Amino acid sequence: MTGDGDMTDDDDVTDDGDVTDSGDVTGPGTRRRRARALREFLDTEVAGAVVLLVAVVVALVWANSSLSSSYSDLWHTELSVSVGWGLDMSMHQVVNDGLMTVFFFVVGLEIKRELVDGELSDPRTAAVPVAAAIGGMVVPALLFVAINASTGTTRGWGIPMATDIAFALGVLAVAGSRLASGAKLFLLTSAVVDDIGAIVVIAVVYSTSISPGALLGAAVVIGMVLLARATGVQSLVVYVLLGVLLWDAMFESGVHATIAGVVLGLITPARGPDSVAERLEHRLHPLSSFVIVPLFALANAGVRLDVGSLSEPAPRAVALGVVVGLVIGKTVGISAATAIAVKTRIGRLPDGVGAGEVIGMAMVAGIGFTVSLFVTELAFDDPAIRDAAKTAVLVASVVAAVAGGTTLWWRGRRTAESPQQARTVPDR
Repeated sequence: MTGDGDMTDDDDVTDDGDVTDSGDVTGPGTRRRRARALREFLDTEVAGAVVLLVAVVVALVWANSSLSSSYSDLWHTELSVSVGWGLDMSMHQVVNDGLMTVFFFVVGLEIKRELVDGELSDPRTAAVPVAAAIGGMVVPALLFVAINASTGTTRGWGIPMATDIAFALGVLAVAGSRLASGAKLFLLTSAVVDDIGAIVVIAVVYSTSISPGALLGAAVVIGMVLLARATGVQSLVVYVLLGVLLWDAMFESGVHATIAGVVLGLITPARGPDSVAERLEHRLHPLSSFVIVPLFALANAGVRLDVGSLSEPAPRAVALGVVVGLVIGKTVGISAATAIAVKTRIGRLPDGVGAGEVIGMAMVAGIGFTVSLFVTELAFDDPAIRDAAKTAVLVASVVAAVAGGTTLWWRGRRTAESPQQARTVPDR
């Protein structure tokens, strides 16, 4: 896939515009481009968090007002599309299975960029945030399973694994403005790894009734995309049509349809200045952050706030497992894994990041909004259990934001007053 340019995934360009095959692009112009792309990404995520928050508030107020029936009616409205084949979906499915594919496509592009051109491209630099992310996924999942073992609701173990990048970076922007830039990179890198883990869990655990024939069809479409890319096809229309075919094949296969977006993102060329992946991310990231994710929140965050449902053992256990997993599991898992990684010298912390920053960021990572709600929809069919899980995600995210934000604000203030005392964890 080469988009409207003539670069391939294997091409690199030097700072003077010469094409090389070394795979090493380290000129000052390239570094400035990387920094600019990162700033744009962070700015979009933070601004998107504001729109997302508004959507959450609207959904909650709407679902708990006298107009709550209209909220339910809207998202259960059935739509029928017939373009060569028939497709019947509710408005809720259109958002969750359709539009969220674009969100996951952007996630795939982001992962590809990090692997090729970002923090994950350097194993030693990536080692600590990768370890932190793994700890931040494993511990919350284990806590959830332990709490829910007696109620038969352990299927929701994937809910507290996720971190919402937009909200997390928003908290850092507000409360951690004095923190070293390495802190944001550390959180962003671990959150990207977190996304990879969530995608694997969704594809493997929360996909049901797998159809081998449809899955084979999806593989054929992926091969067609790679062939089109290898032969220099540049028409965006071709790739859009192939993307739609891949989505439909995934939808019919039993693997969640949004995985099609991730796959397309991962096979998009990402090397060289102004790569296809960079151009697509630049164009689609605002659409994802300002339109699609807020629409998802509007469709999924409208939970009836009824504490009476928590009197039942299963909803109560699920809610407790989500809160404990996100608030305590993330903090303990990320902090412990980071300490072990640094102590064993498999990697180092960024300059200016010490124990206080790590603990604060681990708390902030407990904001598990978008993907946590997404997994909740896949994990449970019982409305009472689903609503309990969603309510717990909202509560845990608020607690994590306040606790982590306060810790980072205090840490940033201390760093500003006494920089030499701020580093309390050896990083070498």
